[in-house]
Amino acid sequence: MSASNESGANGGSDRSCASGGSDRSCASGGSDPSGEAREAREARESDDIRALVGRLGIPGLVDVHTHFMPQNVLDKVWAYFDAVGPLTGTEWPITYREEEERRLALLRGFGAVAFTAMLYPHKPGMAAWLNSWAADFASRTPDCLHTATFFPEPGVEGYVREALDAGARVFKVHLQVGGFDPNDVRLDPVWGALADSGTPIVVHCGSGPTPGTFTGPGPMGRLLSRHPRLRVIVAHMGMPEYGEFLDLVQRYEGVHLDTTMAFTDFSERLAPFPSAELKRLVDVGDRILLGSDFPNIPYPYVHQLHALERLGLGDDWLRGVLYENGAALFHVKP
Repeated sequence: MSASNESGANGGSDRSCASGGSDRSCASGGSDPSGEAREAREARESDDIRALVGRLGIPGLVDVHTHFMPQNVLDKVWAYFDAVGPLTGTEWPITYREEEERRLALLRGFGAVAFTAMLYPHKPGMAAWLNSWAADFASRTPDCLHTATFFPEPGVEGYVREALDAGARVFKVHLQVGGFDPNDVRLDPVWGALADSGTPIVVHCGSGPTPGTFTGPGPMGRLLSRHPRLRVIVAHMGMPEYGEFLDLVQRYEGVHLDTTMAFTDFSERLAPFPSAELKRLVDVGDRILLGSDFPNIPYPYVHQLHALERLGLGDDWLRGVLYENGAALFHVKP
């Protein structure tokens, strides 16, 4: 996903990592990606995050939007982002292009005490296999919330119930990549099972970075009108239809937003968050959750946190977003 900095709404671009800034928030950025220099930058970034966490008095971060997936799938995701620059004119360097154990060590070093393995199919026949991989990953990664996914296809109800029985705590659906309508009749029993179990579903349903056939607030609004008890986490704050998705949050008590890439310099250039909507972020502050898109971000992890901090909505709001709201939703113990 993506967005940019409207200085009036977000207090200026004091940490412009996406354009090569050199301050502490850009600790993992820069042109030298190797060896001791890179490790030193990452250590400074970790120190910066831990200082913020310590000041707020929270145990760490609950990040509901991080990506871990089979390496062959992740390689294709990275190849896509590598090609984005020539296609769109906006470069998207992967800041944390590391092997799996190194990515886990970095995320934990940044203070994450709970995170997810967001993965999603783009065609039939993928979801059950991805769920099998994710179950194994969760079994060997206790601080990862067991993540699963689904696609409108024969057998979807069965493998979703298997995932729930195996302990899945969160699902991910990508309407843009998957190219399907959330109101597909084959998914009705799935949505019903998820509503009954109270299992949160992170849904990429906003129209950023480019609209899809079934993105935008319309399809999700129709889904929620039929399944109002769903616990939906709208990825990327619903970018760029921020206001419309805030309407859904205020209409349905189970709807949340994750902050993934929102308010960062990178995203503010493409889809700025409207300053007129800032007060509503406070009104629904208990239903906004930290998301980052780690490792597939074109700037350092800490920049997402600084982007939230500079909104100026107060330490109580920030504590909720960075830790308390996610910990309550997923029953994370300190």
